[in-house]
Order: sequence, then C-alpha cells, then structure tokens
Amino acid sequence: MKSITRLFSSHEKEIILEANKALANPTRRLFGQQALSLGAISMLTGCTLNTDDSIEQALMVMSRLNDRVQSWLFDPNKMAPTYSQAHITDPFPFNAYYPEEQIRPSPVDFKLMVSGQVMDKKSWTLEDLSTMPQTSQVTRHICVEGWSAIGKWGGVRFSDFLKRIGADTTAKFVGFRCHDDYYTSIDMPTALHAQTLLTLTYADQVLPAKYGYPLKLRIPTKLGYKNPKYIQEIFVTNVNPGGYWEDQGYNWFGGS
Repeated sequence: MKSITRLFSSHEKEIILEANKALANPTRRLFGQQALSLGAISMLTGCTLNTDDSIEQALMVMSRLNDRVQSWLFDPNKMAPTYSQAHITDPFPFNAYYPEEQIRPSPVDFKLMVSGQVMDKKSWTLEDLSTMPQTSQVTRHICVEGWSAIGKWGGVRFSDFLKRIGADTTAKFVGFRCHDDYYTSIDMPTALHAQTLLTLTYADQVLPAKYGYPLKLRIPTKLGYKNPKYIQEIFVTNVNPGGYWEDQGYNWFGGS
C-alpha cells in the first residue's frame, strides 16, 4: 500500500476522508445535509463558503484533490476480485441516465472510430474486433448509487487494442463517445490495466442492447459510470475530455 504522507498533512488527510463521504454521494450538492465541516473545507480549499456557488466551488476543488489521491494510490498491477459463475446476478440490472424503454437502436453497419494520438486511425467493425485474442471475466459492477451486481463479460483486453492501433501510451487520457450521447474518459494506467476489457459479449452471448451492444468498456476497478456502453469512438489525448456525469460534478477518477 502506498503511503499518502508525501501528498498531504495528517490534518488534510482527515479532511479529505471526510469530504469523500460527501463527494461519493450522488446528491452531494445537498452539502449542508452532510456531516462535513465547512470550516475544514474552507481551510483546505481556500474558498469562503458563504453562498451555494462557493460551496459548489469548494466541492469541485475537493473532487480534484480526490482525483489526485485516487490516481496516486491506484496500483496498475492489483486485480479487482473475480467470482465463479454461481455468483452471477440474474438478471443483471440495466443502468443508464435514461430508462430502459428509451434505449436507442444500434447503428446500422457499425464501425468503431479511432482518433487522437494513435498511429492507425482506421475504423473497426465488430468482425475485426472478434479476430483479436478474446478473454472473459466474472467481476462486480459497483454503482455510485449504492448497489452492485456480478456479471460475465467477454471481449478484447483494452491494452491489446491500444497496442494494435499504435496508441501513444504516454498520453494521459482515453476518451469515449457513445451513440446514446453519453461520453466519459479514463486515465491511461486504467486503460492499460489487465482487466479493462473492450466488451463484445455478456454471459457468452452477443452483448445485449441493454448492456451496451455493439460495444462496451468493462472496468472492474472503476465505478459504473466510468464503464461506457454503446461506444462509437475512442480517442487518445493529453487534454482531459471530462464526462457526462463528471462534468456535472461527479468525481472524475471514479475508482471503485
């Protein structure tokens, strides 16, 4: 376990741990209902907390500190827990920013676009992806709303895909745009993690629409909102692309 001592004082660490309880809450803007010291946050962030806007500003500063801590503590060699198929949640729940009946039809003649800091920018079909080495995992999806579910996902290790397209793995971020208008981004160490999977199947069957057909990214080391579905473009960049929920104040790193 890495030591956090070199990043923050003991007082700051106590504040960060307390702040994380508020930041992990999807309704974190209801800041006054949290048991978080406004004085402590004001001291750490340098914000005067006398208006809703200043509280929101302080929370955003704390979120950036949270990202800094999580990325520093992240161990790219540590695996998320795996399970037997007997532990699979049936049915695995649908999860999106809209109800299941509003799932959009999948694009006809789907092709995955690749852009940014990569050498090979050709588009990929599902058939192209299926020719790459395949693997599977039974891992737990953890939602920021407080529930979790275990499922079996199959596909291509994302690190293999990034290598195949000649991605600049010294770049900081990988971004995703999806055909349901969702978007998100992850750090490069997470992109290269052995369990980060470009998913083509669920339960050994073609990925169902409700779970992200034609293409989903499965990241068991991240919270659910960092696992984009319906992916239509992947890009590598040094500019943080943000994300649908992250741009509304959710923690960007999103570690589980």
